[in-house]
Amino acid sequence: MKKIGIISLIVIIIDRILKVLVTNNFVLNVRNKIIDGFFYITNCHNEGAAFSLFSGNVLFLIFITLIVLFLIYRTINKENVNKIGILAYGLLLGGILGNLYDRIFYGYVIDYLDFRIFKFNFAIFNLADAAIVIGAILLIVFEGSDNDGRKNKDRSRKLRKEWKNR
Repeated sequence: MKKIGIISLIVIIIDRILKVLVTNNFVLNVRNKIIDGFFYITNCHNEGAAFSLFSGNVLFLIFITLIVLFLIYRTINKENVNKIGILAYGLLLGGILGNLYDRIFYGYVIDYLDFRIFKFNFAIFNLADAAIVIGAILLIVFEGSDNDGRKNKDRSRKLRKEWKNR
């Protein structure tokens, strides 16, 4: 649990620093070119969750976030968490707490990472959002695995062997 807390704290600190830098140095809702046609910094406020879902329902989002934090805490305490799980839960908790801080103190989340790939504009997001997504992907990919995914590798090897024997 201690390692998860350290990873979470690192994510929260970096997230806060970046959000303060963006807020203090970039005009709200103005796209600032970093790599033309690909990467921009756009200081914007998201009053909802991902893709502005539940926009304007800050108390509801705070309540849901607290429930999710409680469920993650219970899961961590029940399971024997491997190295990938430590990283995944650390990223998840750090990202969730980083965005929760914004919702509680500002009533919105500060977003700033703005990408265009093949002329498609992705939703503007922040480091906390990225940490949440990466943490969730790690949990999904390595869910139920021991020793950094070895169980999943063994399971897939067994399935391939069964498939070949058909």
